[in-house]
Amino acid sequence: MELDKSLLSAELNAEMEEALYEQMLLQAKREIQNRLPIPQGSKQIRPQPGFCIKTHTSKKEKIFINICKSSQIPAAPDLSEQELVTILESDDPSGYRVPMSIGEPHVEVDNSGSGCTAYDIVINSSFFDKIKNNELFREFFITVAMEGLENKYALELSREWRMLKNRKFMGSIFDQNIRTTSKPMIQEMDPKSSQPVASKTLISEVTSSPEVPEYTIIAEPLEGHPTFLVAEISLPKVSSIRSLVLDLGEDRIVLLGRPDLYLMDIFIPYNIIQEESGAQFNKETKVLTITMPVQSA
Repeated sequence: MELDKSLLSAELNAEMEEALYEQMLLQAKREIQNRLPIPQGSKQIRPQPGFCIKTHTSKKEKIFINICKSSQIPAAPDLSEQELVTILESDDPSGYRVPMSIGEPHVEVDNSGSGCTAYDIVINSSFFDKIKNNELFREFFITVAMEGLENKYALELSREWRMLKNRKFMGSIFDQNIRTTSKPMIQEMDPKSSQPVASKTLISEVTSSPEVPEYTIIAEPLEGHPTFLVAEISLPKVSSIRSLVLDLGEDRIVLLGRPDLYLMDIFIPYNIIQEESGAQFNKETKVLTITMPVQSA
């Protein structure tokens, strides 16, 4: 039985046209976004290309990850190779955190003319030099980066990957917005007076992960793009907000209850307006309520 090569050619051309069409739509969307004003409390950075790795999803979809660098991203703590090994072998390997900015997916066309998806991840320039020259730190960071992509975009990525030899990035690298505003306070609610008591508990780096608290996140309204999200986190072991450390990212909640009580580190499905978000801790119910306005669709 002979295959009709003209049909195969037509099918391939159709796939290429669809991929190019998706790329044009995405490029147009990016151009519109670039014309919009930068959100208050943020600044725009232009990542520099570093290197690109290729992997795939559990559905065998090709994924490219552009590892980029910028001096505007905070540096990770400077550790030796032995110190990193000690942390990775400890009961709390999540104690070492790497600041990074994960961009939106963009549709690209690879060398074979097939459609693929690329992501840009930006890290501090000095930390980039470290992972580029040290295999252990590079393997560690790529694992962390993949976990970040999986959490943010509900992906399942293969841990088999390879670095591209002749190109530093796939497709285009887009500007990203990072937060510059001061960090939000947690307010303590006195159930007897129903008045908040101001606290100076601010965001700081999370260093322990004892117990994940129970929580719920509700979108308002329930249908369509929400106006805001409300997270309610149960913290029965916490007696005062002085033991709480809260960090609200654009699409992430990190909460630490000290000493060694709780650690919550989750991604949320919408980008929020950090500078307009607020948190209150009810001393009687031991529930922390976080109200987060959602950025427009």
